Amino acid sequence: MKAIAGYDAQGAELAARYEQLRAEDVHAAFLSFLPTGPDKLALDIGAGSGRDAAWLTRMGFDVVAVEPARGMRDAAGARHGKEKIRWLDDRLPALAATHRLGLAFDVVLLSGVFMHIPPDERPRAFRKIVTLLKPGGRLLISVRNGSGSADRPMWPVARGELESYARSHGLAILQINEGPDLQARQDVHWTSYVLQLPDDGAGSLPLLRGIILNDDKSATYKLGLLRAIARIADTAPALAIDRADADVVDLPLGAVALNWLRMYLPLAAADLPQLPGNRGADRLGFAGAAFRQLLADRVAGQDLRIGARFTGERAAIIARALADARTNICRMPANFIRYPNSETRVFDAAPARAPRIRDDLVLDMETLRGFGTITVPGPVWRTLQRLGAWVEPVLVSEWSRLIEGFALRSGRVIVPGETDAALRWLDPARDTTLARETARRLIANNRPVHCVWTGGRLSLEALDIDHCLPWTAWPCGDLWNLFPARATVNRNAKRDRLPSAAALAAARDGLQHWWRQAWEADEALAQRFWREVEAALPVGRIRDLDDVFSGLEWRRLRLRQDQQVQEWAGV
Repeated sequence: MKAIAGYDAQGAELAARYEQLRAEDVHAAFLSFLPTGPDKLALDIGAGSGRDAAWLTRMGFDVVAVEPARGMRDAAGARHGKEKIRWLDDRLPALAATHRLGLAFDVVLLSGVFMHIPPDERPRAFRKIVTLLKPGGRLLISVRNGSGSADRPMWPVARGELESYARSHGLAILQINEGPDLQARQDVHWTSYVLQLPDDGAGSLPLLRGIILNDDKSATYKLGLLRAIARIADTAPALAIDRADADVVDLPLGAVALNWLRMYLPLAAADLPQLPGNRGADRLGFAGAAFRQLLADRVAGQDLRIGARFTGERAAIIARALADARTNICRMPANFIRYPNSETRVFDAAPARAPRIRDDLVLDMETLRGFGTITVPGPVWRTLQRLGAWVEPVLVSEWSRLIEGFALRSGRVIVPGETDAALRWLDPARDTTLARETARRLIANNRPVHCVWTGGRLSLEALDIDHCLPWTAWPCGDLWNLFPARATVNRNAKRDRLPSAAALAAARDGLQHWWRQAWEADEALAQRFWREVEAALPVGRIRDLDDVFSGLEWRRLRLRQDQQVQEWAGV
């Protein structure tokens, strides 16, 4: 975009001009509309010099600042480097990197940005912006009216245009205000808009509630599909590919099928009916020879995780089981989950010819996408990401009720707690053995291993392995989340708390050194490290440890916002 190039080239000059004005004066029309209270999150799109982002931090917000021009980001860093602002290189209309974070914001600010968006890109840009708001969140837009410059082109923004966008997305118009230019330019004036997303707290909850509780169900498959997608939204959101042409995301069908197997293996092993008259794996549409072999071999569902690798006959069996599950998902629940009073499917499944696996299967994004894709509506995806902790218990409860009803009709009595045990989602075991043995081997070979939190050199006796993002809040034993730490710090000081943003930033060099020291030297471990990173963290396609650390920071922020995990300030 030409405007970005102009801001890039003149970053220092423009930043100096912006900083001459106080944000409190520039945004006086917005002051009374800023929400108060703890743990508020703001997004500043087109953050420029960082003036407004710094102001929002002073107002008590955690702030994500989006700025596509490198020159502006450099100037902002020089001026506001000590502020608690998280910078992101992203741009309208897609805001792809911002959406990958899975965050929702109490306030979104666009100061002097919207008129730089070409008119044909504005509907998409507005939609992308609105979908980042929390229910009740406020969108603050200021638009410059008047002449622009050749290197930073602008297009007029009619008052009715923004009002139309607001109405089409169900936003309330709280205020529209006209004001002069504070730089006293005679041909320039400003219009500010305060818009609010309705605070119904629902998103797609009514739709999901209807599917879970009211839809006709001749099997548990609809619940299985919803839960399989919900687990991806919670634990592997980076697998979602945002579609440019619509408010939807595409998920790898192989990943949905993988979660499907994880759910149905223990249910079949417990011989719990999943449709009327069904016992165990009998009559299950996806339970072919491969699924039965997994049952016979007592494969644990938690072993079927994204990033895992299988070789030999087991690789071929799992690949066939995934293909069978994929086919059944497309033919049954994806086909029959419809919008109320409509024949329109909620989920569009596009199966592909399953990859041919002989003796080596890696459950990474590329392989899982090889089974096809399933399209999830944006509102459903965001609801599962942000409210999944409330959706899943209802889903599991209804699943349990269905099983017990199927059993009752066939004259079977289910022991109390049996269904709940089989439906419990088993996370990977809390296993730090690999990280511990790696650290022990390095120490034994006189290669120093340091506590990531104190920087002190560790002895074998003092060594412990810490989950950076605590296991109790987010059960993740991925290699990128395991670090050496002094036992007294891990067990007595940090414990199950989330490192604060400052504590994590202070540990950056130590964390990255451990990643290089522990995992990069071994090709197999390096491949596993990157598979796990790419599934769980919002990172780009270039494998860079700075990108991994940035992804860890974003994941930390999301845990803080979604679960309000108690923070640890560091040592």
